[in-house]
Amino acid sequence: MAHQISVETRFGPLCVTEEDGAITRLAWGHAAAPSQTRLLQEAATQLAAYDRGTLEQFDLPLRIAGSALVQSVCAEMATIPLGETRTYGEIAQAVGASAQAVGQACGANPIPVIIPCHRVMGAGGKLTGFSGAGGVETKVALLRHEGAAGLLI
Repeated sequence: MAHQISVETRFGPLCVTEEDGAITRLAWGHAAAPSQTRLLQEAATQLAAYDRGTLEQFDLPLRIAGSALVQSVCAEMATIPLGETRTYGEIAQAVGASAQAVGQACGANPIPVIIPCHRVMGAGGKLTGFSGAGGVETKVALLRHEGAAGLLI
C-alpha cells in the first residue's frame, strides 16, 4: 500500500510516496490523502533540513522503478555531492550508455531532489531541462540553493 506526505519547501510543495518501506516517488504538489509513517516523517524531516541548508546528503531507503538504465543512472546521480554538478557525458561514460540515453533516463528519475538530477548539466555546463514543476527555473533555484554551478550564482 502506498502512503504519501506533503512537505512545504521554497521550491514548492513536494509530495513524497512510500511503498513497502522505501521512498518510490517525489512529485511537486500535495498528497491527495496524506498519511503518517515513520519513513515519511523522516523524509519530511530530511527535506526540511535540505530546504534550510543544513542537510548535505539524504539518507533514506529508495526504490527506483524503471529500466536497468534508469536505475544505474539514478545510482550514479545519487553520488554527485552537494554543490557539484556532472554532465550527461560524464554519467554516460560511468554507466556505459550514450549521453542522449542518459538524458532520457535522467528525465525518468522518479525521485528528483533526493536523487539529484538537477545536478546534471549539458556539455560545457550548459543548462538543460528539468522534469520538476517550474522546469529550468526550479533547476536553477536548486543549484543556487546548493551553491553549485558557479556560473548561475
